[in-house]
Amino acid sequence: MYNLSRVLILFSAFSLLVGLKTLLAQEQDKEQAKVYMEQAELILAETKAEDDARDLMVTAANYDTTFIKANFEAGRLYMATVGKELAVKYFLRVYRQNPDYRFDLEYWIGWSYHLGLQFDKAITYYTLYKNKLAKKGNYQGKDKVDMKEVDRKILECNNGKEFVASPKPFSIVNLGREINSEFEDYAPVLNSSENEIIFTTRRRDGNTYENVADDNKPYEDIFTSTKNGANWQRAKNIGPSINTRFFDSNLAFSPDGNMLFIYKDEGAGDIFYSERQKDGSWSQVEALPGVINSSYRESSVSITKDGEHLFFASERPGGFGGSDIYVCTKDSRGEWSKVKNLGPGINTEYDEDGPYIDYDGKTLYFSSMGRKGMGGFDIFKSNLINQDKNEWSEPENMGYPINTPDNDVFISGTKSGDKWYYSSVREDGLGYSDIYMITPSKEEPKTPPVAAKEPEPVKPEPVVEIPKETPKETPPVVTTPVEVKPEPKPEPKKPEKPAIIPIKYVVKVVDAESKNPLEAKVRMQGLKDKIVVGAVEQGGGVIEFTITSSAAKEYRLSVEQEGYVFQNLTVKVPGATTKENTITKTVEMRKLVVGVVSVLRNIYFDFDKATFKTESYSELNKLETMMKQNTNLQVEIGGHTDSVGDYLTNKILSERRANAVKSFLTSKGIDTRRIKTVGYGESKPLASNDDELEGRQFNRRVEFKVLSN
Repeated sequence: MYNLSRVLILFSAFSLLVGLKTLLAQEQDKEQAKVYMEQAELILAETKAEDDARDLMVTAANYDTTFIKANFEAGRLYMATVGKELAVKYFLRVYRQNPDYRFDLEYWIGWSYHLGLQFDKAITYYTLYKNKLAKKGNYQGKDKVDMKEVDRKILECNNGKEFVASPKPFSIVNLGREINSEFEDYAPVLNSSENEIIFTTRRRDGNTYENVADDNKPYEDIFTSTKNGANWQRAKNIGPSINTRFFDSNLAFSPDGNMLFIYKDEGAGDIFYSERQKDGSWSQVEALPGVINSSYRESSVSITKDGEHLFFASERPGGFGGSDIYVCTKDSRGEWSKVKNLGPGINTEYDEDGPYIDYDGKTLYFSSMGRKGMGGFDIFKSNLINQDKNEWSEPENMGYPINTPDNDVFISGTKSGDKWYYSSVREDGLGYSDIYMITPSKEEPKTPPVAAKEPEPVKPEPVVEIPKETPKETPPVVTTPVEVKPEPKPEPKKPEKPAIIPIKYVVKVVDAESKNPLEAKVRMQGLKDKIVVGAVEQGGGVIEFTITSSAAKEYRLSVEQEGYVFQNLTVKVPGATTKENTITKTVEMRKLVVGVVSVLRNIYFDFDKATFKTESYSELNKLETMMKQNTNLQVEIGGHTDSVGDYLTNKILSERRANAVKSFLTSKGIDTRRIKTVGYGESKPLASNDDELEGRQFNRRVEFKVLSN
């Protein structure tokens, strides 16, 4: 158990350092950097609070960009927590000053680019590391990464380029603040009626134990929610019969909703269960009987609809490598007794985890770090061919955007077969990992498309020469005339419909003043359905998107570049037709210079309140990223309202909304003194307040203004 007093001491020390920051002169930054780094190292020595240590280490690195150790550790801690794509900035600082600081430095740079979907840059640095390793094949330092692992990363990058260029038509929607929190939320499971969800969370509100774990976060607890009509109710703690004062995590829900499987750290990690009682309460947790649990780690489980077969992941010996997926069958006495490895058709030399067996008992979803993946765990799908022979179809990757270069694991389906749920760290998340619902595009069949396999080469048939025979004289044949009937005329073929030709939507990103191209991060997805558009980077600040929808749609085009104001643009694109169509759009990016003002159009509040709607978090997270990338940036957050209502009430409301944005940023580690808030009320309209669509909705806004950089 973690000592809470230790957390308070560390927090007090951190607060003292924040105070020192304003007292020390700017020319003493190198000394200040050392103080911050020492504090970060103290936290890491005493705890596992990597998030807290990361914020301090990043501050140290930004106080002294020549402080090589602080900059490398800042990058490493980003890679160990969230914001992994931000790590590359700090690794590159080290690389420019001392490329030999670590033997594997190029590998770290490549890995950060990889996780940020910048695959070509990642391959460049992975290749640099490979060349270094080839020259020093006998190197045996602790900072060596084996050639096999680097080759695997390069393969994943090439897979990633393919998947991102041709994303699968899935809509991935955040379940919202009734389910998700600013902390980690994951492992969703639902009953067959899809009106009850159970998941694991590390949120503070409602947690069983008021203390924190050794990473300075609340312990895991299991929460639940039910639907009222189409809406989820606010999630609540499932109760003391299941949750303890320490770590408790759910694994699976039986289809009838009466048995909950739970993971506990007892032993090396075992599977437990609880049964729902007649009054709706849950029984005390018990270890799963039979031969499923071993002296090794069992990490996940899924049970068939008939309750006869149980799939689980285990690290027990005798597998194909690491964690493998097994199936256990009940015997004639109803006991779990027959365990079988699913074999090389499913398992690889890498880890497999998170099995989910669908309601049909034949479709298996699972996660693997092997096969044709794009990094970390990817989710795959396989179908049962022959149960007696334990034979499964070749697993197929579910593709981007379900899968990313980071870990994607623990997906669960529904009885209807047209929805899936999983947790992921995404741009519109409320905090760390959030729970999302996945649905196929309405324009596509309601089965999860998968990445196409490369066709196997067709072997040419052997050519057999037939010896020519000498013609022999044959007697004449006398034939009887036969009446020849005319052959029926073939029915005319119906003309094939001309194929729909995808639209090429070409985005050019340039500096607003110099018009020079910028290698920015550009993403495009449907504004309403959230379906991601395939993209290929052409170089020189040009990205080509491929739009296949035959219906005219609005899309959200997001553009980000360090040192510039990010943009979230709404663009309307006509539907694809049988004619070729190329649309070119130039996006001009403004530098973050003093006086620049930008409207945060996509931040939405509940009516007459200062609480964010779920759809605000994509914009808020981009604002957070911009503040973290540009560490000298100081801004004013201004709240504005329309003229409806009392002037003083509007001013107070605008102040509360500006402060809500500030609170969000400071909760993410942004220094509070970098943010000034002002409530302007209705005093600075952008348009007339006489009309709602053309006026008042434009006036209800939040802006940021650059004060210094």
